[in-house]
Amino acid sequence: MKHPGSPNFENTERAFAHLDSGQLKKALVLFQTVGNSSLVKTGKVLMNLALALRIPVGWAIRPTVYSHFCGGETIPECDKTMERLAAHNVGTILDYSAEGKESEAELDQTFEEIKAAIRATRDDSRHAFSVFKVSGVAPTALLEQVSRDGAGMTPNQEETWARVENRVHALCAAAAEFGTPIFIDAEETWLQPAIDGLALEAMRQHNREKALVYNTIQLYRTDRLDYLRELTQLAEEEGWRLGVKLVRGAYMEKERARAAEHGYPSPIQPNKAATDGDFDAALRWCVDHIERISCCAGSHNEHSNGLLAELMREKGLDPQDERIWFAQLLGMSDHISFNLSAAGYQVAKYVPFGPIRETIPYLIRRAEENSSVAGQTSRELELIRREVKRRST
Repeated sequence: MKHPGSPNFENTERAFAHLDSGQLKKALVLFQTVGNSSLVKTGKVLMNLALALRIPVGWAIRPTVYSHFCGGETIPECDKTMERLAAHNVGTILDYSAEGKESEAELDQTFEEIKAAIRATRDDSRHAFSVFKVSGVAPTALLEQVSRDGAGMTPNQEETWARVENRVHALCAAAAEFGTPIFIDAEETWLQPAIDGLALEAMRQHNREKALVYNTIQLYRTDRLDYLRELTQLAEEEGWRLGVKLVRGAYMEKERARAAEHGYPSPIQPNKAATDGDFDAALRWCVDHIERISCCAGSHNEHSNGLLAELMREKGLDPQDERIWFAQLLGMSDHISFNLSAAGYQVAKYVPFGPIRETIPYLIRRAEENSSVAGQTSRELELIRREVKRRST
């Protein structure tokens, strides 16, 4: 068993080897743009206005943010991206990124797109995981009601909820049939109890021999480290394998605003240090309980990724151990993804796909995330500039 040294996140030649010089320079311009919070806010307003007025915007978005953060509009269009990743031993997680659907016809269509992405993993080793958001196949108002009080549903709501359960069951069953593990993404706290319930039932059913269904744990929540421990105990008692994807979280401002509006304590950690502390504690918990847990660290934080690699070395775990994965988003933190992969670890990239108009909310979030996370964009920019300079000399 080979134990590599610590991944070198400073190696820009390796980090950007998958990008030609034209793509690298485009990434430089893109991160310079999203690093400007005023530009991002203005762009968000204009994009939302264009959506509301049904103004065609694909011509402007496709060659810029869309091509950087998304694989394509269809699964076949993602093939070039998948090949580029696979050439550097980085797996793909196809993520159908249409959001905000509510009608049964729209939910059924999203379900079919996700199922097609799961089917695409069959006998194709380039795929590391499948993924879906429950709100993509369920009305959000119903998710909120079931999370709050599932017993108070009308007959019509019960019928709708049964369809939601059937969709989730079918997606998890398809993933299990093809042997490709599937992530159930986390969402807002007022929707999460229903999602946790669906994920738990799927894990009980499919995770007997290995983890094929993973629930997502958001460590910016004050209660999730305890929840991880409770799930581990439950899996031990009932004899199944726990699958978890660990993330910090994506809805902080929305969560705090809603808590203030409704007069309940914020479920979010008081500061970044507390979030980081719980995230790293969750990593340690998973490695300490690796005989029961399979985990994926969904993180763009260099320290946390380095820590997980170090914990694996301390425990004598093979870097190719199928129970531990690292994952980042396409177009972000390439210095983490590709340097981890080069060091022998199992790494995957989320590859969003879908019609350009449908993915605009996702793209706006990526831009906002890069402009708001302290140091994230400046770090990406520094490394890209360094690689541009290295290639030019």
